[in-house]
Amino acid sequence: MSAIKFELKHICKQTGARYGVLQTPHGSIETPIFMPVGTQASVKGLSPEELKQMKAKIILSNTYHLWMRPGAELIADAGGLHKFMNWDRPILTDSGGFQVFSLSDTRRIEEEGVHFRSHIDGSKHFLSPEKAVQIQQALGSDIMMQLDECTHYPADKTYVEKSLERTTRWLERCLKQHDNPDQQALFGIIQGGMYSDLRIQSAKEIIAFDTPGIAIGGLSVGETAAEMYEMLDALQPILPPEKPHYLMGVGTPHHLFEGVLRGIDMFDCVWPTRLGRNGACVTSIGQITVRNATYAKDFSPLDPNCDCYVCQNYTRAYIRHLIKANEMFGLRLTSYHNLYYLIDLMAQIRTAIQNDSLADLYQKFISEFDSERR
Repeated sequence: MSAIKFELKHICKQTGARYGVLQTPHGSIETPIFMPVGTQASVKGLSPEELKQMKAKIILSNTYHLWMRPGAELIADAGGLHKFMNWDRPILTDSGGFQVFSLSDTRRIEEEGVHFRSHIDGSKHFLSPEKAVQIQQALGSDIMMQLDECTHYPADKTYVEKSLERTTRWLERCLKQHDNPDQQALFGIIQGGMYSDLRIQSAKEIIAFDTPGIAIGGLSVGETAAEMYEMLDALQPILPPEKPHYLMGVGTPHHLFEGVLRGIDMFDCVWPTRLGRNGACVTSIGQITVRNATYAKDFSPLDPNCDCYVCQNYTRAYIRHLIKANEMFGLRLTSYHNLYYLIDLMAQIRTAIQNDSLADLYQKFISEFDSERR
């Protein structure tokens, strides 16, 4: 039996977008869903209790970073990642492949895996498909990812083809290593760069392994939005409708809408907390940089249309003061609001799908959201 079960509940008559429920060992999740990123067993600046307060249902943690520090064995000794970080809801872990491949100056790829040096102390390590699964099994996540190769952008087509074929072979090795499918689900990952034919080739190869979910990797790596949507358009007709579709590393409001319209069920991105740590906020009327002087005497909430804890209790002027005074509370407030905004936006999207009105919601969003707002 698979550790997860996906039920497709409704398809929007306006748009064809999907509403579903994903059941995991640590609870059920309504989709489409945005997953906050807790790279090192912590969503930066926020507590698990605050994440629950904003109705986060699942978070993502990173295999590479937790392997490097504090180590998978220590987390296993603590009872697994859920107990270690005091989070009793679902956790998805990525394989660490993206992080390893981003260490372009210190890594070497071969068929067996990847040799690299730690970004922390320069120590040598080797990550194979088998090792990626072993680490994630020690972490005890509900959903884990295969080791894949995320090619750089732009990349030569010949290399991308060889790379995606290696990713397919690595999935086979991951599945052979995976010995607890009733406790942890393993997703295959589609690659193929910015080449529609290679994306389709990769999808067919990955789908053939019948993993309980399908992830799409190698997007949001520097390409234009149009290029990303072109790849998703190529994949949408062949993605298995009975399984969850996960678009890795994508999470701006426009991309969430456009992904949902193309059959995506799961998203994650560091963008909202990174934005918050830089003194900026996403609001229903556009993105604002609250640390700017224009907000020094602005006693309105970050977003007048938001009912989050931050917007109900603090003003732009106060938050700007905290940030300018280097008070960490200020960046916690902006991070909280940004995550709340995206989680709430996804709740609105789910309701609109069920009401067959997603196109109306998207049009309202486009008319009110000013991408150039400062």
